[in-house]
Amino acid sequence: MFDSDSVVSLSNRVYRRRQIVNRVMLTLSGAAVAFGLFWLFWIIITLLTKGASALSFSLLTQPTPPPGADGGLLNAIVGSVLMAAVATLIGTPVGVLAGTYLAEYGNRGWLAPATRFLNDVLLSAPSIVIGLFIYAVYVAQVEHYSGWAGALALAIIVVPVVVRSTDNMLMLVPNSLREAAAALGCPKWRIITLICYRAARSGMITGVLLAVARISGETAPLLFTALNNQFLSFNMNAPIANLPVVIFQYAASPFEDWNRLAWAGAVLITLLVLGINILARSLFRNK
Repeated sequence: MFDSDSVVSLSNRVYRRRQIVNRVMLTLSGAAVAFGLFWLFWIIITLLTKGASALSFSLLTQPTPPPGADGGLLNAIVGSVLMAAVATLIGTPVGVLAGTYLAEYGNRGWLAPATRFLNDVLLSAPSIVIGLFIYAVYVAQVEHYSGWAGALALAIIVVPVVVRSTDNMLMLVPNSLREAAAALGCPKWRIITLICYRAARSGMITGVLLAVARISGETAPLLFTALNNQFLSFNMNAPIANLPVVIFQYAASPFEDWNRLAWAGAVLITLLVLGINILARSLFRNK
């Protein structure tokens, strides 16, 4: 005979066990989130505590000073903006076109899967390796450091981020939109530019913004390419100042005024990266 009471009691035991497991896992998940947020807030509070006092108008209007003198980070900010802008202009079209090929033309054959695999490898490659690569193929050949070399290194970092975001966003565009446009006689390239790009626009722009946020704080590749410059310079064919390298050098110096400028530069980069991430997630969240 089938005992309904035993089934109920068994189901109750199973339910209680699952409820306990669920509570344990929720507790562990919450603890992991709290652990990660603790370090994030600690880093931000430490940066603001040590760097907020050095934030001033002169920080944005004066170049880096010699030890014991007053100054700012104008030349480093200008150099970082120039190299990031050039890297974005170089890396974004390459990444968008490569991601478009993967999503729209790479449905068959071995090239698209191999490209995705290599792109993932490049996406996770240490930035210092990229800096050494540009040093070997460019800096060593022209025999001088330059802003162009730094921009090329940063562009290589931009490309895989844009490729991944473009590929993923275009893959999310429903095929029914493509089929409807093709049924009306629209050529493939117009389907991509007028329909697919518009549908995936928010995600693609978000990927570009996240790539800019990533290259804003890269130090290792610039040590082998752009190096540094103590003066305000717009010459991209010569060593040029940049915030990550200035922070690296000033933080390791024995001079307290340089240490304060290093903390101030770290605050500027942190606020920039946080601002770009917040902008990317809020501005295009519902589009």
